[in-house]
Amino acid sequence: MFTSLKVATFNVNSVRSRLEVVLEWLNRESPDFLCLQETKVQDADFPLDPFVTAGYRVAFRGQKAHGGVAIVSKHEMEDVRAGLDDGGPLDEARLIRVRVGDVSIVNTYVPQGRDIESPHFQYKLDWLARMRRWFETNYSANELLLWAGDFNVAPDPIDVHDPKRLTKHVDFHPEARAALEHVRQWGFVDVFRMHCAESGKYTYWDYRVPSSLDRNLGWRIDHIWATQPLAQHSTRAWIDLEPRRAQKPSDHTVLAAEFSW
Repeated sequence: MFTSLKVATFNVNSVRSRLEVVLEWLNRESPDFLCLQETKVQDADFPLDPFVTAGYRVAFRGQKAHGGVAIVSKHEMEDVRAGLDDGGPLDEARLIRVRVGDVSIVNTYVPQGRDIESPHFQYKLDWLARMRRWFETNYSANELLLWAGDFNVAPDPIDVHDPKRLTKHVDFHPEARAALEHVRQWGFVDVFRMHCAESGKYTYWDYRVPSSLDRNLGWRIDHIWATQPLAQHSTRAWIDLEPRRAQKPSDHTVLAAEFSW
């Protein structure tokens, strides 16, 4: 179906608060798909009309005040479903998936984990283990599949600004990294790392750290991964810092990737 494909992911930290930032990016970059996380809005209140006016369809699943995921698309989406539907906690506001033609897209907001001594951290590890089993059950590594979102894990030391100090952090802890790697080994390629081997390339800068963006005290925890049949068509991947520099920004920014056949 596609001869070219542009996909992006953005943790908006409230889609209503960041609506102008999102719409400006859509207008400027015109992606085929934009995956959003932390929309922080229940479905009845999702700001759908501005996206429709801009020429996009949206599949979304949310809840009040926290979590929430959406896929913004230029194309008619099929097989729209939310949640892991594996018999465990449904967690609908953390996962949404769609299919367009022969390309499937999965958008997730992986649990953050809070603290390594907290049961929330074990829940994060369990959730990633469920993701591996869920991919095995629902997809094949031989099909065109893209997994995007805020994974809340920096995979490698070059993906955090201070790997030695942050090794016990829930987003860089060895157990979290191993759990994400186990999912990757199912059959995914880190599309950004196909095109960029440099350190210091991040997608998240903590609001609470003074001048974190200017000092580049960041994390690469937002990802676009693809199965090999799709990854082999990847032509470009980049981090766009402009949304993070906008007025009233999210603490994350946009990661985008392009594919061509």
